[in-house]
Amino acid sequence: MGSAGDDGAAPVRLDPPERLSRTVTAWEGEAGRAWLAALPDLTAELLRRWRLTPERVLAAGGQISMIVLVRDAEGGPAVLKVGLVNRETDQEHAALAHWDGHGAVRLLAADPGQGALLLERLHADESLRSLAEPRAMLEATDLLRRLWVPPAAGHPFTSVADFTGELAELLARRRAEPYAADARALIDEALAARAGLVADSAESFLLHGDFHHGNVLAGDRMPWLAIDPKPKVGERAYDLAWLARDRLATLAAQPGSRAAARRRITSLADALEVDRDRLRGWSLFRAVEAGVWYLSVGGREDGELLLEFASWL
Repeated sequence: MGSAGDDGAAPVRLDPPERLSRTVTAWEGEAGRAWLAALPDLTAELLRRWRLTPERVLAAGGQISMIVLVRDAEGGPAVLKVGLVNRETDQEHAALAHWDGHGAVRLLAADPGQGALLLERLHADESLRSLAEPRAMLEATDLLRRLWVPPAAGHPFTSVADFTGELAELLARRRAEPYAADARALIDEALAARAGLVADSAESFLLHGDFHHGNVLAGDRMPWLAIDPKPKVGERAYDLAWLARDRLATLAAQPGSRAAARRRITSLADALEVDRDRLRGWSLFRAVEAGVWYLSVGGREDGELLLEFASWL
């Protein structure tokens, strides 16, 4: 196949994979369908502009982004990521640029307005989930130490306080919905925990925002690198809360799940010198908020599992 940037070459049309179409349609409705319809033309334009030759679309790619393995004009391997731009993803490029490959995938080019990123090629089929949990947690905590750096002056990132303030307002409104009836006590506890946490937080680090084993891939220049940040600025316990509930289905299936979840909170807090109570509070809020969101979009199984985890804390 000739390069998509070659003169006279036919435009390359790449259709979104089924998983992407399904999740974007379920989560974003009509706006998601419109974005999906425009995605093949947008991707073709990016291939032409950045002189990329597509190899294949990753069927298992992102939930709100299309991932294309490509070759650049010199034949080097890279990844084209074209994602739906929203309040969580619109600063991904800025975080990757700030980290500049230290602990995270290297950004090669970006068109933020179109949600387009050209990234170094990692091993998409080898995440931290390929490791046994104890080893994966050690690698994950080591990587977080590199990612947690001060943001630059005048940075564009949303603060944890502001972002979770919006989420708290939505959660309070969803509390009245029939699907949330059984979760109202947990919702009240989560909202109170969040209010206390933002009232006295003094830390200001650049955070990944969506850090879990699946978002850490094997690389060539470093053993493990983070991908897919949804960056925020704030305290480290907020970032660690996602990791605290990693492999949740496995955790829930084992005997003594409640005690195991609490031990994990303690272990992660001690390993990264984060206050245990603050990690517990953010883990509670983030699990409840995500669980109720899943209920709101019809994802009852995922929602109930997250709320069960929150009840253990």
